[in-house]
Amino acid sequence: MSNIRSALRALVMALFVAGPAFAAEITVEPVTVTDWKAVYGRIETRDRVPARARLGGTLTILTVAEGDRVDSGAQLARVVDEKLDFQLRAVDARLQAAESRLENARTELTRGEELLQRGVTTAQRLDALRTEVSVITNEIAAARAERHVIEQQVAEGDVFAPLGGVVLDVPVTEGAVVTPGQTIATMGGGGVFLRLAVPERHAGAMEEGDDIQIEGPDGARTGTLAKVYPLIENGRVIADVEVGGLSERYVDARVLVRLPVGEHQAILIPRDAVITRSGLDFVRVTEGGEAILRSVVVGPAHDRDGTAMVHILTGLQPGDVVVSGDE
Repeated sequence: MSNIRSALRALVMALFVAGPAFAAEITVEPVTVTDWKAVYGRIETRDRVPARARLGGTLTILTVAEGDRVDSGAQLARVVDEKLDFQLRAVDARLQAAESRLENARTELTRGEELLQRGVTTAQRLDALRTEVSVITNEIAAARAERHVIEQQVAEGDVFAPLGGVVLDVPVTEGAVVTPGQTIATMGGGGVFLRLAVPERHAGAMEEGDDIQIEGPDGARTGTLAKVYPLIENGRVIADVEVGGLSERYVDARVLVRLPVGEHQAILIPRDAVITRSGLDFVRVTEGGEAILRSVVVGPAHDRDGTAMVHILTGLQPGDVVVSGDE
């Protein structure tokens, strides 16, 4: 019985150690690996400008809602101040009265010129009539200028989009009373980018132009660190990341971003060189011209020039020869 058990044990060991035809031998050497810091970035528009009311009054028309896309200069709302209509009527009444007085003064001036030719009136009286015509003419000009000012105030009740883009926020509703300078809608345009808030201990490792890994709902992509702001706010460094094809559907959405914050030496081997059996990871190495299995602890995965690699935390030393191949 003991002989049978010994034979079976030898057979199992032989099957465990035996491997396929070796595909390649790799001499283990430390390589430089980038340390990545996972943070969340926020999608923001390049330009965020409020469309403000220039006139105080009642908001009678509101043509946009959150999410609408508008062109630059499009009308968003209208504010009406009813007092301006009464002021226009008062100016129009003054104009009519002044025009009637002007017509009468011109008639008197014409009659005075005829009387002066007959020697019935004096030149002093004629000068007074001419002065009266000039005064009334100037009064009419002043009233018309005042009317233009009021008309401009009425026109300033229209609220226009300061730029083309998407409407991010509309904090008012129709019928609301607004004041001059109050925000009617907030516009976002000029494209989108990622804004990061990174702990200040990583500030020295961040350089403009670094490649940034972004993990979004539509897959992973690469961006470029475009700008690092010098002002640290609440212990965090603010930075902007340029990303091509970033979705503009949601503004202020959070996206997982990985930043390069340092480097270290690590042992990397191809992923297919790792053999997993019974929940343990092994690597086939050559010692004394023979291939043996050595237990290893596998770390994070890496991509090196399109090849799937894994970081070996323990079990291998520089100079070891690893045999990779299909099991």
